[in-house]
Parts: sequence; structure tokens; C-alpha cells
Amino acid sequence: MQIRKLALLLSALCTAGAALADITVGVSVSATGPAASLGIPEKNTVALLPSTIAGEKVKWVVLDDATDPTAGVKNARKMISEDKADVLIAATATPVSMAILEVAFETKTPQIAMAPVPPAGEKSAWIFSTPQNFGLMATAIADHMAANGVKTIGFIGYADPYGELWLKAMQGAADAKGIKVTAVERYQRNDTSVTGQALKLLAANPDAVLVAGSGTPAVLPQSTLVERGYKGKFYQTHGIANRDFLRVGGKNVEGTIFPVGPMLLAEQLPDSHPSKKPALDYVKLYEGAHGPNSRSTFGAHAYDAYLLLTRAVPEAMKKAKPGTPEFRVALRDALENVKELPAAHGVFSMSPTNHNGFDARAAVMATVSNGDWKLLK
Repeated sequence: MQIRKLALLLSALCTAGAALADITVGVSVSATGPAASLGIPEKNTVALLPSTIAGEKVKWVVLDDATDPTAGVKNARKMISEDKADVLIAATATPVSMAILEVAFETKTPQIAMAPVPPAGEKSAWIFSTPQNFGLMATAIADHMAANGVKTIGFIGYADPYGELWLKAMQGAADAKGIKVTAVERYQRNDTSVTGQALKLLAANPDAVLVAGSGTPAVLPQSTLVERGYKGKFYQTHGIANRDFLRVGGKNVEGTIFPVGPMLLAEQLPDSHPSKKPALDYVKLYEGAHGPNSRSTFGAHAYDAYLLLTRAVPEAMKKAKPGTPEFRVALRDALENVKELPAAHGVFSMSPTNHNGFDARAAVMATVSNGDWKLLK
């Protein structure tokens, strides 16, 4: 009987040890709500990711935040307290990501956002982001504008942190090139009309208009301006890079110029581009499951978060076991020390002052041509 009890005890201890070694990744995506066209491919991507990292079993916990910061916070607390998440991949939209950061900072849980995030003081130590930052993309836009004779621009963007960050970035990049921002308008992600804002932009008559939106809500300002007779150039942000934007926008978005991560145009990249292989790997994975032309840059933000973990987890494992506060700290430190990691959207080189880590290799200029994406040489 004593031998049997000892065997059961040893079995339980082994099981507990194995469970302790499992890595739990909590993922909050906007599978519904205004950012659903971004969040759905992210959710689809996570479903395709391996069940192990660095030889350790991974548990992926995926919840929908409905593009709602309050729901995102609830998800984060649940995944950390109940699921014992070692790291959060969250979230799809900037406002939700920033709300979740409060929880990540409070619990000292590393967070990888799939949306651009603004500086947040000491809290920034716990958040990393996989999309290109606004400054990098705004510079690419301003360079293209200057090279093509644009002297004045109008701006219409979301009335939230995404729009505010883009306005600041674009004002700085435009000023550096001698381009004047002559009109600034805002709108909500769920607005159904922007006629008033469009009329003000038309009155300013800029050489070009930049729409700082994402997914399908980015179509509305451009289509309204087209229908009202605006004849200038249209620029958009990398937030438009999914098929739903093309489907909803139709002929109204033809000729749109925008910066984007290399993955969207993987096959068109030169062989020398460091992101070509990881970008093609992602395209093969995603389109193998969801069909031709189903790729989305937003799904690739989730994939790049996974690639960051493949580099960081082995380093963190040298210092602590998953499921412990020490592992979360070690994982944060390892993420901060990732260098020259080729990913689908660029090359990551993190530092204590740069938790995005991308450089100019993460941006290419593209246009909408015949209902498809085309690399601008």
C-alpha cells in the first residue's frame, strides 16, 4: 500500500512539473466590433500556430474583446488570474491595447500589442508592438509626397489615440519635407457619414488627403470625397491592408497610395529583402488554410508576435520556469534584447527605449491597382 501511495505521489509531482513547464499565451483580439476585419485574420493566424515553442508545450487562450477597451481589460484579467498567462498578445486596436497595458503593468506580465502604441512612461517597459510605428510610416508617406510634387495635405483620422498618433507623426514628417497640413478633421470608427468633414476638406483643396483609419472604416472618408468630386491624391495608412478594404472601397479606392509591411507583397519583394522568406512562410501557412489572396497584414502582426516568442522563450527558460512571476520578468527582458530577427513585416531589433524595433526595412510603398495591391518601385 505504501509503495502504491508513493507511486501516486510521484506521478502527481511529475504531472505538476509538466504543467509548470507549459507556456500559456493569452490572446485578446477584436473578432467582432469595428476592428473585426483586422482581428479576424489575427484570430485565424493564432489557430495555425504550433503547439510548442523551444520544445515546450504552448497553450493558446484566445478571447474576443469586440473592439471594446473594457472587454479587453476583462479578458486580460481573466487570462492572467484564471489561465495563468505568461504573456499577452493583445490587442487588435490601439485603444484596447492601451487599456490592457494597465493590467499588464499592474501584474508585471509582458504584452505584445498587434496595434501601434504611444509612449506610456514607466508602463512602456511591459509592452511591445509588432506593427510598424507611425513615425516610420509617416516618413515613408512624406518622402513619396515630396517626390511627387505634393505641397499641401488634408488630414482626416479617427477621433481616438490611433488618429491622434497619426496626426502628430504626419505633421512632423510633413514639416521635415516642407509640406503643409492645411486641414484636419476627425471621425469615429463606427460613423456612417462624414459629409461635414469632407466638405471642409474640399474647401481647403489640398494637393492630397491622408486618411488615418484602418480596415473597412477607412473607406468612408475617401469614398465620400470621391463622390463629392475631390481630384487630388489619396494616401492611407498601413491600417487598410486587408481585402475587406478593397471589397468595400471598390473603384473609389483605386490609385490609393500607402506604406505597408513587406508581407502584403511578399512575392513582389526582391530576393535580397530580409523579410521575403518569413513573409512567404506566413503567406504559405495562412493561404494554405484560408485560400488564395486571403492574407492580411494584421494576421501577420500576430505571426510576428509568435516569431518574437520563438526568440525570447529559450532565453527566458534559462532563468525561470513558465507559470512563475520570475518567468514573466525573464520573458520581458528577453523580448527587450531581441536583435536582428527577420519577421514577416520587417527586422526586429529591440532595446530598452524601442519596443517596436523596426527600421526602414519594415516599410514599402504600395498602391491599389485594378482591385489589388501593387508594389511601387
